[in-house]
Amino acid sequence: MNVLYINGPVQNGPFTVAERLGKAAGIRAAEALNTLLGVGPVPHLWNTVTLAGDLRHRDAPDRDTVGRQEREERAIAAKYAPGTPPAGGILTDTAPVVAALALEMTERLLREGALAVVPAAVHLCVSCGHMTGAVAHACRACGHQGSRPHTRRLLVWDRPAGTQVLARDDFHAHRARPPHQLLTIAQNVPEQLILSRTRDHGISLAPLGLDGLVLDPPAGVHIAVLAAAARSNAGQPVITVAENAAANIAAYGAPFRRHDQTRLRYALHGRIPYADTAALRRLCEVHRVSPELRELFLAWFLPLCSLHLRAGITAAQFPGLLKFWRRAHLARPDTPGSDVLAELRRCVAAGDMRWVMDVRTLARAIPDHAYGFTPEPEGAT
Repeated sequence: MNVLYINGPVQNGPFTVAERLGKAAGIRAAEALNTLLGVGPVPHLWNTVTLAGDLRHRDAPDRDTVGRQEREERAIAAKYAPGTPPAGGILTDTAPVVAALALEMTERLLREGALAVVPAAVHLCVSCGHMTGAVAHACRACGHQGSRPHTRRLLVWDRPAGTQVLARDDFHAHRARPPHQLLTIAQNVPEQLILSRTRDHGISLAPLGLDGLVLDPPAGVHIAVLAAAARSNAGQPVITVAENAAANIAAYGAPFRRHDQTRLRYALHGRIPYADTAALRRLCEVHRVSPELRELFLAWFLPLCSLHLRAGITAAQFPGLLKFWRRAHLARPDTPGSDVLAELRRCVAAGDMRWVMDVRTLARAIPDHAYGFTPEPEGAT
């Protein structure tokens, strides 16, 4: 069962990666780890089923001539430098292969009784009819404050008593110590989770008799990862994802982490303070670090380092990390020993990221150039 690292699908918001370098941290980390494992290019995953995306499309002056799918594709393409699409391509959470797998998995879970389509009490916005959720609150679609109770057939997961929605073995790590806070957040979800939503864009549940509803976006995110893994015949897909993102999606993805012999796990990474890289640029100038070496530091080393320093990297750590990085780069051998590379691959496959802070091992892992997005720290947030 081969390991494959896949980025947690990034929400396709109105930004470029040059503006928000941290948005691509999971993509960069997954690409670096797969390269060390000798795995071929893997698609970059994007999350397009968002209420914000619905609203942007509704408000767009060209909404009658540009479809929602095309708008999402244009926005994703704009994240990359012209003429440099990812080698593994792009996969969204509404791609046909993802939608087909989603319906297959959902129908199977319905047959097995793990999921159900039942009448459930929810609230609808009195102005636009958007389903606001199980409790009354202001509508996020139109902003109206009023809602009314309504009972309709929905796709739900009734969690069996005592079932953990997130456990230690859901994390892919040599020393699996998932944050206690994350496990608590995931466990404190309602016993009945609604897995169908009102969205203009998404995986339609009409084939299940749920007209006007789509599959819950966090569930679709997990299925997109499984679809990407199937393309590469990988039995152990691992999502590189930030802790707060995992907290938002883990519970709703719990029924969708397994398919046939494939088991999905999480690899948490910490926040990287890319907004403070202007100070790093000055450090590089003082220490005469070349632009190429700085790019590798930003786009390759820091994303990998964030998988080891899962609590997050601080700007105060930049000087020490840069000094360590320079030492490792200077120690690069002309030809890495096969035994060292074999041990490195074993660590990467096991999720043991301690090697990142070992000068000798790191020196043998550094590539000639960064891949993925080109950092542009000025103005980054």
